[in-house]
Amino acid sequence: MKKFSLEFVVGLFFFIGIGALLYLSVSLTRFEMKTKGGYAVKAVFDNVGGLKDRANVEVAGVPIGIVKKIILDDYRALVQLRIKNGVKIPDDSIASIKTKGLLGEKFLEISPGGSDEYIQKEGEIIDTQSPLDFEQALGKFIFGKVD
Repeated sequence: MKKFSLEFVVGLFFFIGIGALLYLSVSLTRFEMKTKGGYAVKAVFDNVGGLKDRANVEVAGVPIGIVKKIILDDYRALVQLRIKNGVKIPDDSIASIKTKGLLGEKFLEISPGGSDEYIQKEGEIIDTQSPLDFEQALGKFIFGKVD
């Protein structure tokens, strides 16, 4: 009887784990489907500092799109974004790469500007801020080097 209950608990734990993985995969697919019909925008950074494809694009902490692709273009990082339809980004907005928490995942945050003009399909966010390079900042602090 005791062996049956141990096997039952292990099996139950296994099925709960599989259920959790299924839920996560469906949730991620649903978000991907919501952004598939969106429009493309690009931004150019000096350094993406670990930003990955499929990272969230957020405004005020709300996901509005994803990073579709990051490619090297003239020794700079060209980040291609897919923004949900219905979300308008003012043309004076700032795109910056942030980290969730202290050691969390990277995401792209858009700080909207105050312009009445909006970035069109295949448009570009001109103002960008690369993430802080801690090694470089620490080196400047310790050795007093200024580039």
